[in-house]
Amino acid sequence: MSSPAPGLATQGPNWIGESSDDRIQVARVGYCQRMPAYTPPRPLVDAFERARVLDAPAQSIAKRVRQLLAQPRLKQAISGTWLGHPVHPPLTDVVIGSFLSASLLDVIAPHSGGTAARRLISVGITATLPTALTGISDWADTELSDERVRRVGLVHAELNSVALLLYTASLRARRRDRRLSGMLLAFAGATVLGFSGYLGGHMSYMRGIGVNQTAFDPGPPQWTAVLDSTELRDGQLHGTVAEDAPVLLVRHNGGLYAIHNRCSHRGCLLSEGELDGAVITCPCHGSQFDVRDGTLVRGPATTGQPQLDVRETNGHIEVRTATRG
Repeated sequence: MSSPAPGLATQGPNWIGESSDDRIQVARVGYCQRMPAYTPPRPLVDAFERARVLDAPAQSIAKRVRQLLAQPRLKQAISGTWLGHPVHPPLTDVVIGSFLSASLLDVIAPHSGGTAARRLISVGITATLPTALTGISDWADTELSDERVRRVGLVHAELNSVALLLYTASLRARRRDRRLSGMLLAFAGATVLGFSGYLGGHMSYMRGIGVNQTAFDPGPPQWTAVLDSTELRDGQLHGTVAEDAPVLLVRHNGGLYAIHNRCSHRGCLLSEGELDGAVITCPCHGSQFDVRDGTLVRGPATTGQPQLDVRETNGHIEVRTATRG
């Protein structure tokens, strides 16, 4: 039997992938990798997260963004509902890749004439608008519930603006045959862009922007009683918890259904939303799901809600993680 990886806590083990050769030990909840207590950029990021002076301008901008993107079809297009994945991350690859590739060419091919570098910078500048639009849309959906995201997101946007100005100035200098100035401006832009990218990664991987909010608590693998049958009427929503997983129970037209209660978009509780027929509307950003199977009906969410198996037995409603096949 294999042992847990070094540095992993062993709380609540759950064995998967069992075979005669080995077992892979994972945790439903609670496994954590030891992280270094200090990384160079973190004190600065922590300072941004505590900077209340950023709240007023950030809230004003976010409110305006939500007003401008209130039309559902526009919001879905920008959010990536049609793609099944947020649009912002792949667009950032275009911007960062183009800008940094231009600077790389300046280093490895300084006597090439600079045409390729100019074209790459032009591509990066062109891609900045849709990238910024999708990013600020994602940020505006989150800042109301997380002041840390609100503050860091504003700094991230300002740094991106500075980087854009530097690369635009670089392109202008290159077109005037001032290539050295153009190269130096591009290197400055790359430096700013690098730290801004760090902040973007912090918001995604540390604060969960754009992450499927249902991914890490799938529910109990075994049948678990969560409610007395008599407590759920037809057309009623009931939120409960089964082994740390929030569960939404619904009776609809004589059927009994269970889906994940935390909206996949930003984690709001669907049980606090409105039920219209078989469709539940998230109270925070208006995403809609079919309660019968969790299918995504309308964004800005990009994925549906996990469905749970549900049954009634001995006067109790029981749920478990949905079986496949």
